[in-house]
Amino acid sequence: MSLTYREIKQQYAALQQTYDYMLAQRAAVTAFAQAQSVTFIGCGSSYCLSESAAFSFRLRTGLPSSALAGGDLMLNPERYRALLAGSLLIAPSRSGSTSEIVEAVRLIQQASPIPVLALSCVTNSPLSQQADFSLELPWAFDHSVCQTRTVTNLYTANLLLAAFLSNDEAVIADIQTAIHQGEAFMSRVEQDIRTTADFAWTNAVVLADGELYGLASEGAIALTEIAKVQANSHHLLDVRHGPMVTVGPDTLVIAAITGDGTEHQNNLMRDIKQRGATIIAFADRADLISTEHVDLAVISDNPLDIAVQGIPFMFIPQIVALTSAERQGMNPDQPDGLVAWVKL
Repeated sequence: MSLTYREIKQQYAALQQTYDYMLAQRAAVTAFAQAQSVTFIGCGSSYCLSESAAFSFRLRTGLPSSALAGGDLMLNPERYRALLAGSLLIAPSRSGSTSEIVEAVRLIQQASPIPVLALSCVTNSPLSQQADFSLELPWAFDHSVCQTRTVTNLYTANLLLAAFLSNDEAVIADIQTAIHQGEAFMSRVEQDIRTTADFAWTNAVVLADGELYGLASEGAIALTEIAKVQANSHHLLDVRHGPMVTVGPDTLVIAAITGDGTEHQNNLMRDIKQRGATIIAFADRADLISTEHVDLAVISDNPLDIAVQGIPFMFIPQIVALTSAERQGMNPDQPDGLVAWVKL
């Protein structure tokens, strides 16, 4: 059994710890996070999570929110000075040691200090030491090179931050529901996902909208890193605007189907299927997916807020990537050419 697989399967146990920890920090976080805007920064997986988090903050708190790539901010701190003025900077990170993030925060604070909230999976990391407020989730740290458990926990922590600032009790309750159902969900759907993905596909497309789009991008990263295949992410209907030409019999498509505009979403699945692709579709209700147009419908155990659906959704690209790596005889724990975090 690979380390990556163990960490995937341990993610819900870690999520319960993250949920309990974040709720214990709720009052302190709410008191600290008073700003005119919010800016998230990250690299790689953390940048994808930052994209989803910024969307959640815009949608749920009403605060202007954006996401910046850590390397971009490190190289161009003056270019983003006006954007950061009056902003709260939030940095989700597995290691808290990625050079671009640590150096970007240093450069910004050196010229014009702004409040920084660090969210990392290591205690007393360089990033935590720089921050004005630090949240640490060491139980969510992935020891494998590629992030799986860490991704789901940081995504959930970011979503809880948005829920705290918007007093969204329904989202907080739905997160607990998703965690409670997680072990059973993984056990119920894993073999079907493995069976559907167990063929010689050479490229993958991950489709999702809204707050889930950043997660779709992270799913594509996981597929690229772990399975060593070309993978891309798009908003659902946007795949028709050019990328559809790359979809064919050697393509695996993973799509998050939501409760709005289901006719258009299912028509898209039909059109993709007509091009010969294999489709795994996820939804929180079975009636949302037209099963005649997909190869596998993965359904969560309970209806969930759209953003919360990202928690079970992430299991799909993770297991698909692992299945492909195993089929190709590759070590998913140490992909060639990658390191766990970048030190410049």
